[in-house]
Amino acid sequence: MTRWTWKQHAACCMGALVEGDVAPELFAKPWRGRASPLFWRIPILLWSIFIIAWSEADFWGPREMFFVYMTNWGLILIMVESLFGVVVTIQKHTGNLPDATFGLPWYVKTYWVLYNISIPVSFMITVFYWCLLRTSADREVKYAPNPVLDVMLHGVNSVVMLVELLASAHPSRLLHILHPLYFALVYVLFSVTYYNAGGLDPWGHSFIYPVIDWSKPQQTMVVVTLTALFLALMHILTVGIATVRDMIARKCFRDSTGVYNDGFDA
Repeated sequence: MTRWTWKQHAACCMGALVEGDVAPELFAKPWRGRASPLFWRIPILLWSIFIIAWSEADFWGPREMFFVYMTNWGLILIMVESLFGVVVTIQKHTGNLPDATFGLPWYVKTYWVLYNISIPVSFMITVFYWCLLRTSADREVKYAPNPVLDVMLHGVNSVVMLVELLASAHPSRLLHILHPLYFALVYVLFSVTYYNAGGLDPWGHSFIYPVIDWSKPQQTMVVVTLTALFLALMHILTVGIATVRDMIARKCFRDSTGVYNDGFDA
């Protein structure tokens, strides 16, 4: 394995994709064996499209308010991430995926960034919802029109991303922790802008989520900070799972497809 230069480390610390010895074809391979990633990426793509359509059709407020919720941002992330995953895999199957001579193609880089974001964000949404929102005092606010969709939005989302994590072969790197944090920052800035513009939720509240109420800035900043720390923890968990996944493939199955995940390398 090649050693990174200090410039590569500095770039990665800023969230850049330092490619190192990662070949493009690695993003179109399974954890082990010869099965095509299309076997799980296409079902995830179709699932996300179906759930987005179902959730929007049964939405309890004006259609434009559908896009103010982090849960729905997460669903869209899953859809776009799986779409790029399908594109990368098809490019490999058709022989159009270039080798590592000229680095990673733009669509592979896009897929990698979306992968880095969507997995920890999905985990965070699930925990945030069931531990904070469902236990909040405001029972008037409902985030799904029926229990089945509730579980799909706030539970199965993490399951499908766990499948993507466990079944894929490409690495998750610790220093890419900034990708999900950048995404979270964008949502926080959106929520502040929405509040300052007089935006309301479907029930007429001045917040999107009751635990993130910018009319109470100090309390909200505590919640935002703790949520950011938890999101960082979810990224570390993702890197840890990827590392164990590849160690099992290499040591137990002697499978050369499962390369060593370099997420914890110095």
